[in-house]
Amino acid sequence: MADYESLIRRALEAANLATNFDTTGKTEPAMYMYALAASYLKEASNLKQDSESLLIKASEYAKRAEILVMNELDKNSKGIKFESGRSELGRANFLLLEALELDEAGEESEAVEMYTNAVELCLKVSKEVTDEDIKEKLRSLASKALSRAELLKGISKNLGESNDSKSATSSKLSPNRVIPPLGIGNLSSPKPERKAGTQGKGLQLVGKASYTREELEVLRRTSIINKREYVPFMSVDLKEKFAFSLPFTDKDGTLALSPKQKKMFEKWCRPEDISTEPKMIEVIDCFSIKQTCVSDCSFVASVAISALYEKRFKKRLITDIIFPKNRKGDPVYNPCGKYMIKLHVNGIPRKIIIDDLLPVGKYNSLLCSYSTNKNEFWISLIEKAYMKVMGGYDFPGSNSNIDLYALTGWIPERISLKDSDFNEDAVFKKILSRFQKGDLLVTVATGEMSDLVAERAGLVSTHAYAMLDIKEVKGKRLFLLKNPWSHLRWKGNFSELDKVNWTPEMCKALNFDPQSAQMFDNGVFWIDYNSLCHFYDVIYMNWNPALFSHTFCTHQTWNAGVGPVRDLYNIGENPQYSLEVQPHGATGVAVWVLLTRHITDIEDFRNNQEYITLLVYKTGGKRIFYPFDPPPYIDGVRINSPHYLCKILLKESSVEKFTLVVSQYEKQNTIHYSLRIYSTCPFSLTKLQNICKHKHEEKNKWSGRSAGGCPNHPVTYKNNPIYQLRTESNIQSLRIELKAPKEIQIGFEIICVEAKNTESPSYFSKLRSGAYRCGFCVTEIENVVAGVYNVIASTFYPAQEAPFYLTFYSSSPVKISRLQ
Repeated sequence: MADYESLIRRALEAANLATNFDTTGKTEPAMYMYALAASYLKEASNLKQDSESLLIKASEYAKRAEILVMNELDKNSKGIKFESGRSELGRANFLLLEALELDEAGEESEAVEMYTNAVELCLKVSKEVTDEDIKEKLRSLASKALSRAELLKGISKNLGESNDSKSATSSKLSPNRVIPPLGIGNLSSPKPERKAGTQGKGLQLVGKASYTREELEVLRRTSIINKREYVPFMSVDLKEKFAFSLPFTDKDGTLALSPKQKKMFEKWCRPEDISTEPKMIEVIDCFSIKQTCVSDCSFVASVAISALYEKRFKKRLITDIIFPKNRKGDPVYNPCGKYMIKLHVNGIPRKIIIDDLLPVGKYNSLLCSYSTNKNEFWISLIEKAYMKVMGGYDFPGSNSNIDLYALTGWIPERISLKDSDFNEDAVFKKILSRFQKGDLLVTVATGEMSDLVAERAGLVSTHAYAMLDIKEVKGKRLFLLKNPWSHLRWKGNFSELDKVNWTPEMCKALNFDPQSAQMFDNGVFWIDYNSLCHFYDVIYMNWNPALFSHTFCTHQTWNAGVGPVRDLYNIGENPQYSLEVQPHGATGVAVWVLLTRHITDIEDFRNNQEYITLLVYKTGGKRIFYPFDPPPYIDGVRINSPHYLCKILLKESSVEKFTLVVSQYEKQNTIHYSLRIYSTCPFSLTKLQNICKHKHEEKNKWSGRSAGGCPNHPVTYKNNPIYQLRTESNIQSLRIELKAPKEIQIGFEIICVEAKNTESPSYFSKLRSGAYRCGFCVTEIENVVAGVYNVIASTFYPAQEAPFYLTFYSSSPVKISRLQ
């Protein structure tokens, strides 16, 4: 912690630099140094009682910084000159390009319509503009479009006479672009054999060839998000129409603004109203991304590290979700104002349609996240699509696991730095290794901290930061982080203010100059791992799905009325799956299971009270009834995030069978969910169906003589309630459940009175429900031989009086009667 004299000295140094920059016209560094001087003076005032003069001076510096900001914005906005007809020329040109695309694809009638629209727009606008250069360009464009349209009309008339004319004309055009497959395909058609991976590898799809009726219903229901429908992204969406004579306006209207936006809002503007040369992307770069007054720091951090991945590995990731695209597959600026963004929401990729109207305040300043490259708008448009799904700019905030999965489909994993089992060394080594290979995207988040602690540390409470790099140099473990605000940096070890740790050797090794860094705050800083573990709460990691060779996904519903509210005693009614892993001799097999709860309302997202997890049992894929008997192989932690990742790692090469159980802390509502498996070897996943459709329930009580206790008390045991089950044919499955107050230990015995085939391998003379249990016990029997069976329900101790329910579930009808 800096002392009073040190803070005053720093403030004076910053103020002198600010004045020098100001007088020489270097506005941006002047703004930063004024703000830094004000910050030091405010911090110094906290250490001295008579501090009014310091606060006055700090206010003066802060005000000067604000004036410079406003002057810069005013200068930028006044410098924009918009020529009449420029927007219409852009739309006409885009119509022509769209027509050429249709033309090359052999879709003559659609191409003719688009050519005609371009001609009509050019002729109309050319009559109204005065700029001769623009007028000439409009006439030339109209002439080209008209010539091609007339030629196509002639071709269309002669299609029935000869196919040669069409092929001859088509040969004059460049070859049709090849469009890669986009994932799920048509929901009603078979799933593709292979799915394109991010790194060009294939993810082998496992299991059934098409969606079931139940899955289609789940996807249909969860397509309505915040009262708007977002349909699955399918290959047909590659033919989405983006060219129009008039600027496109979203039928869903403008997005709801956040309170901060409303205070500064002036109007909705299109990129062409803000920039003279709007582009989709100028340079894909994480350093140009800036968050403003929308509370989506985790989203902005996610966009930043996705952009960094593209730059480092030269592979499309974040830009791949933006449409329309050119022939190279790069997203392009659309002067017609329509865009389509592909986001992974509620289990599958979905298409989000938006217009390009953006919220703007005074001086043409954007009130949303934007690029400091003033002509590019990809950041603002992706954010708008995500905010649209989330119900508007009044966003409650999320976490980077959720946001990165939506943007990229990369597998989300959450690591709490405060958990007792957190392995500091192992986590660092894993991130260091995998990040450098491009397998991993990482963000970190702070927890709750007081204003004083946050001020001294230079951090923001409950705030997400993008991880740009990780290094281990001379025994020091370091992270390079970026604040999405693009200002306000860490003040501790290895900050630009640290004069102890930044030795010449460390500066050279990390190519870092603390003095240069002090000149301008871009929100990027180095922090040592120990400090990160102390001040931060969570590391969010998203893994490249191309690491796995096999995948499968199912979409299901868990109704609120099925099974008990809490699964402390009985999980037999929970959704359960049999997972068979087939290593085929391979060792070191990894199988990851991602459970995703679908969310359709912003209030659910804002006040999420659904705590979900996944339990894994090593029981040969059989149905599980008791949560801790046998103990789980992997006991999941219940969290209120939409995503829960479970990792199964196998050292052996033999076939393994597991039972996966979906679990909630308290089941109050029906939930829809997706279960997605990623594996490095072949596997099969089967939902365990409840084939016991017939139910018979008996309500009774142990009272007086009938409270006979367990078989350890033979004199009184025979007085317990006895029920008789009769079946004329073999039963595929029989389940018997006994329920009583939780404080009572209970059990039952099944005795065969008569069996039609005592030679059957399924025959038994006597069967018990196992150890006596508090409040609940169950037994499931397969292939019950036809005959007569008595069921004796008892408490462990004699003379224990309590009500109970004895319930019989069977795959075929049975006759139940009470004997005593």
